Amino acid sequence: MDIIPRVVSHMSVLLFCVSICYALQERYIPATPVLKAQSYVLMDYNSGQILASAHPDLPVEPASLTKMMTMYVIDQDIKNSRITLDDKVLISSKARHTPGSRMYLEQNTSAPLQDIIKGIVIQSGNDACVAVSEHLAGDEDTFAQLMNMQAKQLGMKNTIFKNATGLPQDGHSTTAYDLALLARALIKDFPESYHLYSEKSFKYNNIEQNNRNKLLWENPFVDGIKTGQTDTAGYCLASSALKEQTRLIAIVMGAESDKARTFETMKLLSYGFRFFETYKMQYEGEWLSKERVWFGQKKFVNLMVKDELYVTIPSRQQDLLRADLYIQDKIIAPVKVDQELGQLRIYLGEELLREIPIYAADPIKTGSVFSRFFEKIAFSIDAIKSYWT
Repeated sequence: MDIIPRVVSHMSVLLFCVSICYALQERYIPATPVLKAQSYVLMDYNSGQILASAHPDLPVEPASLTKMMTMYVIDQDIKNSRITLDDKVLISSKARHTPGSRMYLEQNTSAPLQDIIKGIVIQSGNDACVAVSEHLAGDEDTFAQLMNMQAKQLGMKNTIFKNATGLPQDGHSTTAYDLALLARALIKDFPESYHLYSEKSFKYNNIEQNNRNKLLWENPFVDGIKTGQTDTAGYCLASSALKEQTRLIAIVMGAESDKARTFETMKLLSYGFRFFETYKMQYEGEWLSKERVWFGQKKFVNLMVKDELYVTIPSRQQDLLRADLYIQDKIIAPVKVDQELGQLRIYLGEELLREIPIYAADPIKTGSVFSRFFEKIAFSIDAIKSYWT
């Protein structure tokens, strides 16, 4: 049921910080910059909205951006106490002889997991990826199955991982959009380890290597996340930058060179920070509304959103922002906590930006037989009124 007249008043509280009228200011937003890349995506981290893209769902080789998922699986196992940073990872012949970038692990030795992780994140070591995949899953093929299970849970609908390194292999494929989802999840789900992606160098086995993400030196706001390159994938870069309260995620796939992927990513981030603004509209667990419940021990239920609510809009267009609440026509007890009862829809003018489920904040049990009898009479009268209104 659309209850816009009541919601307008309520949403004025939610949008108090953006209520100043900008009608006399320029609303012009330049077109998305043209990038010399196979595909790209610019996402706002907090709202998850896509601010710019080209061929976001085009199948591409992820190259070493694959290692973001390798790290996600590792971080998940650490979080669930299946492994610890002090674990000793044995180095097999396969790991030692894996081609491509490496951290120079020695066969038949062991290395602490915390060093293996730095070798993956900072040095992009393929040998480290194979070693940890064998440590966690027995072999790389089984580890790839774990990667694909996690990808599915994150909503990466167009991704299939065949290995832990990103080395070219038939069927090993993803998209710029899916990688943006993955980068966002890494930052959100494992903030305690995200700092590793900003470290500029790591020394192992007396060999020091620099992080290949040149933006860590060239842009003071960039604090991650991963580079990738093969002959067939081209030069790829997943990056994230934090400026004041706004964090952006940029994915650039298939650039012509290291210099090009850095320059094109810088262009994309500059566009996002210059022409868009993100607002926090709702705190997690705050009540949005109180709604009538029929046949329950209580007559009203509080509604809430589960997560913090952010919205990203073009700069100086706050006066076009509108939030409408749509509630289930009749709420009948019993009502469970977290039961979905409607949607909060955020509009910029006539454009729907976001649709967020709203849930019951309280459980409502079914009322007594006596109370339900009188409620039934009131319910019938209300239904007749609604019919003739």
